Amino acid sequence: MKSIRKIAMSAFLAAASLLPNSMEAQTHYSSNVAIGVKGGMDFSEVFFNPNVRQKLALGITGGVMFRYIEEDHFGLIAELNFAQRGWSENFEGAPYHYTRTTNYVELPLLAHIFFGRRGRFFFNAGPQVGLFLGDNVNANFDPKEMATLPDFPYKNRMNEQMLLKVTQKMDYGISAGLGGEFNLNKRNSLSLEARFYFGLGNIFSAKRTDTYSASNQWSIMATIGYWLRIK
Repeated sequence: MKSIRKIAMSAFLAAASLLPNSMEAQTHYSSNVAIGVKGGMDFSEVFFNPNVRQKLALGITGGVMFRYIEEDHFGLIAELNFAQRGWSENFEGAPYHYTRTTNYVELPLLAHIFFGRRGRFFFNAGPQVGLFLGDNVNANFDPKEMATLPDFPYKNRMNEQMLLKVTQKMDYGISAGLGGEFNLNKRNSLSLEARFYFGLGNIFSAKRTDTYSASNQWSIMATIGYWLRIK
C-alpha cells in the first residue's frame, strides 16, 4: 500500500508541475477557448487495508468543462463535476447485497495533450480535489444486525466498514484519461474519454487504533462530452 501511495503521489506532483509551466505558452499558435458539458458512468471501489471483499459499484458522473489551448498539442482543462463513487460488498453467493454510494462535487485541473486536426486523440492528467456531499446505503439487511442473521457470512471477512461513517470531507487525488474528440463543424465537437482516478486521502479515520489503515477511493469513468468553441 505504501508503494502504491508513493507512486500516486509522485504522479500527482509531476502532473501538478505541468500546470504552471503551461502558462508560459508562446503566442505563435492561435488560442482556442471552449466550454462544454459531459456525462457518463463511474465504476468504483475502495482500496481498504486490511482487504475487504468487494466488487465494482456503479454510479453516475457529469459536469461542466472549460478548456484553454495556447500551444499546438497542449492546453489546460478545468472541470466542475458531480460524481458518485463507493463500493459494493461481495458476499460470494450469499443472498445479501450492500452498496455504499458516496457523492462528491469535484474540481479536476488537467494538462491536456492532443494530436490531430479534424479529429483528436488526447491524454489528460492532473490533480483533483473533491468535497463530500453525503452518502447512502442500498442493502437488503440492517448492517447493525448482521451478527444475528443465521446465514450471514459474518466470519472470515471484514465487516466493520459497513458501520463506519465517512469522516474525511475533503478528497484529493490524481486523474488520468485517454480519449478521442470528433469535430462536427468548426465550433462544435463530441468527445469520448475513459479516465482513472485514485484518491490519496482516506474516507475513514486511519489512526493506529482504527480498523483500517487505508480507505482510498479509486474509480474508472467513461464519459461523453460536448464542446462549443467560443474563441
